Amino acid sequence: MDIEQRQSELIDHFVKQASAAANAAALASVLVEATSHPSLFAFSEILALPNLLQLEATENAVYLDMLRLFAHGTWSDYKSNADRLPQLIPEQILKLKQLTVLTLAETYKVLPYDQLMQELDVTNVRELEDFLINECMYAGIVRGKLDQLRRCFEVQFAAGRDLRPGQLGSMIQTLSNWLSTSENLLVSIQEKIKWADAMSEIDKKHRKDVEEKVEEVKKSIFKADIDFRGHEEICSESGGVMDYEEDRSRPKRRRHPIS
Repeated sequence: MDIEQRQSELIDHFVKQASAAANAAALASVLVEATSHPSLFAFSEILALPNLLQLEATENAVYLDMLRLFAHGTWSDYKSNADRLPQLIPEQILKLKQLTVLTLAETYKVLPYDQLMQELDVTNVRELEDFLINECMYAGIVRGKLDQLRRCFEVQFAAGRDLRPGQLGSMIQTLSNWLSTSENLLVSIQEKIKWADAMSEIDKKHRKDVEEKVEEVKKSIFKADIDFRGHEEICSESGGVMDYEEDRSRPKRRRHPIS
C-alpha cells in the first residue's frame, strides 16, 4: 500500500477514536496509541480536534504536550523537557528518533554521521547505519545514500512533517520569493531570446550582404576576363596583318651563284 494512502487511513482512524473518547483518560490512551503506531508520522489532524481541549488543566495535560512534541519536536526536545512529559515507551522513542531524522532532512541534504549520532543518542557508525536503513529507509520515510568514506547520509527524499506554528507564513514567504525569482528569470530568458533573435537577423543580413558582394566581384572578374580576352584577340589579329604587309614590302635578296 502507498505510504501516503496508509497515512491517510491511519489519521482517519485515530481522529475517529479520539473524537469518540468518552473521557480524558480514554483520550490520553488514544494519543499514546497514535504516537506509538509504527506507520503514523503526521499528527496535526488529531492535534486540531476540539475535544483535546478537555485535557488542559488536568493531570492528563501532559499527553497533549506529548502529542505536540510528536507533531513538531525532536528527541533532543524530549530530553530537554522529559521531567514535564510522560515517560515514553520504546515504540515512542523509536518514532521520535525517526521524526528527528525527518526534521534534520528538511534543512540539510547532507547529514554528517557525527551530527546524527549526537541527535539520536547513537554510539557508533554501525548502529547509526542500521537505524537509517532498517527504521528509516525501509519504512519509506527517507531515501538516500550512506557515504562511509565521507561519513555522511546524503538525503534524496524525506517525508514532510506537520507544520510548526508560524511555519506556514514562512513557507508562503519562501514560495513568494521563489515565484518572484522565477518571474525575473523568465523575463531575463525572454530578453536573451529576443537578443539572440536580433543577432540572428543581423547575421543573416550580413551573410546576405557578403554573398551579394561576392557575386558582384565574381561578375566583375568574369566581365574583366571577357574584355581582356577580346582585346587580346584583336591585338593578335592586327599583328598578323602588319607582319604580312611588312614581309611584302621588304626587298627580296638575290641569291649569288656558287663559284
